[in-house]
Amino acid sequence: MIKTQKFNIWYLSSLLITLIVAIPIITVFSSFFETTSDYYLLLKKTFLLDYITNSFLILIGVLTLTFIFGVSAAYFVSFYKFTGVNFFKWALILSFAVPAYIYGYSLTAFFENYGTAFSILTFFFGDGEFNKYIPKFDGLTGSIFSISFSLFGYVYVLTRASFIYQSQNLIEVGKNLGLSSKESFFKIILPSARPAVVAGLSLVAMETLSDFGTVSFFSVSTLTTGIYNAWISFDDLSTANQLSFLLLFFILFLFIIETYSRKKAKYHQPTRGFKNIPKIELKGKKSILPFTFCSLLFFFSFLFPVAQMSYWTIKFPKYFQDIDLWSLNLNTLLLVFVSSMCLIVFSFVANYGNRISKSKFLNYLSAFSISGYAIPGVILAVAFITFISWLSDTFTSMFGFGSFKNLFIGSIFGLIIAYFVRFFSLSFNGIKSGYLKINQSIDDSAYLLGYSKFKTFISIHMPYLKNSIFLIGVLVAIEIIKELPITLILRPFNFETFATKAYSYAAQDLLEAAAFPSLCLVMWASIFIIFVSRYILSEK
Repeated sequence: MIKTQKFNIWYLSSLLITLIVAIPIITVFSSFFETTSDYYLLLKKTFLLDYITNSFLILIGVLTLTFIFGVSAAYFVSFYKFTGVNFFKWALILSFAVPAYIYGYSLTAFFENYGTAFSILTFFFGDGEFNKYIPKFDGLTGSIFSISFSLFGYVYVLTRASFIYQSQNLIEVGKNLGLSSKESFFKIILPSARPAVVAGLSLVAMETLSDFGTVSFFSVSTLTTGIYNAWISFDDLSTANQLSFLLLFFILFLFIIETYSRKKAKYHQPTRGFKNIPKIELKGKKSILPFTFCSLLFFFSFLFPVAQMSYWTIKFPKYFQDIDLWSLNLNTLLLVFVSSMCLIVFSFVANYGNRISKSKFLNYLSAFSISGYAIPGVILAVAFITFISWLSDTFTSMFGFGSFKNLFIGSIFGLIIAYFVRFFSLSFNGIKSGYLKINQSIDDSAYLLGYSKFKTFISIHMPYLKNSIFLIGVLVAIEIIKELPITLILRPFNFETFATKAYSYAAQDLLEAAAFPSLCLVMWASIFIIFVSRYILSEK
């Protein structure tokens, strides 16, 4: 009787956690059946096609550039030895530290009329009409470049891992067939890495379609900005939900196309006879191309925005004095710490509940709930508000309770719950991958020794998975530091983080003032990335 009760506690805990995560996702899907508002009907006749077209154009442009940047960089550092290769293989992932919207601020500040580029030309060549010769990156072009340089790291990291684990046998077969290095790359190496490349591009696609800060800054109307405007500007939750459904359907459609195009193709390598790929050493002129490419990519993706933000910070120290640095650090790190702890603890409980219950229903529900990562932050924020409003109104009408919306909307508590739903997939899958390495016989041996399920969980599983805890905690921290739309919509009044502070200045066209909070955000994200770089770039 006692064992059954303990089993039920773990099962019910896991079920409750996954249900909480799944509720906003279900809310988005259910929005399709809502009554269409007048504003949505007006939108269909006016700007909706522009929203969809701009979203599609940005997506195609970003996927093209991130594919070129990520695959080329991964190929160079995986198959060749050249000057600086050991530096570039980890330095290129620092692009993760620069959110696309901050990159957009830097791009505009450098190339705008009388901006940094103008100042540099004036310094070296004296006064002149340089503005007409300086290229302008705005609108769709600025959005595509900003998002691409910020996100190519997804493709780079996953493709590099795939290249490293490719079998040398395949490459040797290509050489025996008389294929050149170029032919081997396009006919053997790249096709074998397709799952990794597609996985990276899928993450890029989700992040691109969910981007709000960048497209909003460049005044490009997309589905994401339409959702935000419908809720904030027009107070029309119904239209926000309808647009959310369209965007989510767009994302799912991309996954279906990829899955169908792959059909029954298999990409796994036989483990027997596997040989590591020896790197080809490049010297002299042969090393110029990979070194130049990696140098330019590192410069434009990381050094350029950091240098621009540093320049504005030094040039305009008065804005530094107007910022409450202590408060911004405290608010940002508070959200990071509390959210990371909640995610790790509840992901452990959900995984352990799945492990000991062996319930197919729970596994299916967990698989559905972790799809929340594919849903843009602005959609989750709107779905969260929709559900809490419905729940509050229902309880008020049925039981006469007062409204409890303020407990969740415009509060730190609600913000943490929204983060929990958004990043549960990252945490859950990270813990799950660690659990897959623990043989079930270890649990059975612990039970035979008299360990309860709780003691097995605390004394055996948690110590074994401590590296996973650290890695997931840091990865979640990086995501939360950079998250903008959820924080912007659900934060308490006058509660600022580095992301919201930088955005609020940039929205007022005060790029000089946005420089310092942007620089602080990049600094914190870079520190966290350096901590996890040895895990991300492991060749073991």
